[in-house]
Parts: sequence; C-alpha cells; structure tokens
Amino acid sequence: MLAKLLRIGQLYDFYGALLTDKQRKCLEMHYLNDLSLAEIADEFQVSRQAVHDILRRVEQLLEDYEAKLGLVERYRQDQETIRKAYELLNSIPHDFHRLRDYGLALDLLKQILNREEEV
Repeated sequence: MLAKLLRIGQLYDFYGALLTDKQRKCLEMHYLNDLSLAEIADEFQVSRQAVHDILRRVEQLLEDYEAKLGLVERYRQDQETIRKAYELLNSIPHDFHRLRDYGLALDLLKQILNREEEV
C-alpha cells in the first residue's frame, strides 16, 4: 500500500495540474488527508461507489499521462545520473580537489541532491 501511495504521490506531483478540480480534490482528500471513501462521499454528496470510481479513473489517468509523457521516469533517471556524477566527483582523491571548477561542480550536484531529498 505504501508503494502505491508513493507512486500516486509522484504522479500527482507531476500531473496533478492536468486533473479537474473535483478529481484533484478527491485524490487529495483520500491520499494526502487520509479520508475514507465515506467521508469523501459525504463531502461531495455522492455514493461511496462514486468516490471509488473517481479515484480509480484518476489513478488510471495519471498512469496514462506517465505512459505518454514519461516525466516521472525521466526525473528518476536524471536523479540517478546526478547521484552517480556526485559520487564520482566525491571519490576523486583530495590532491585533485584543487582542479578548476571541481569544487563548484561538486557543490552544485550536492545542492541538487539535497533539495530533492527535502521534497
């Protein structure tokens, strides 16, 4: 369940703006605020089944966006590439740390990695 929650969260971060207000609010209420289907149904004045159907459609829609656009996967690959570059730069012996721009490159990669870990 945690894996699904993380996956939906990532997809929502990238594609949430493409959802309708109702779809976005329903997804937020369920996944971000941990409300039950019954609580969401009361809010929207619909049945629990209707909420369930909305959530399933939105989940599929987000997966479809990812299948077509691939932003989440590209982001994951970019992060892995940055991490490898950082590790390579960081593994260079300290004698070579005086090389021009070495420190700057290392700092920039570290900033990117730290910023992403905070999110």
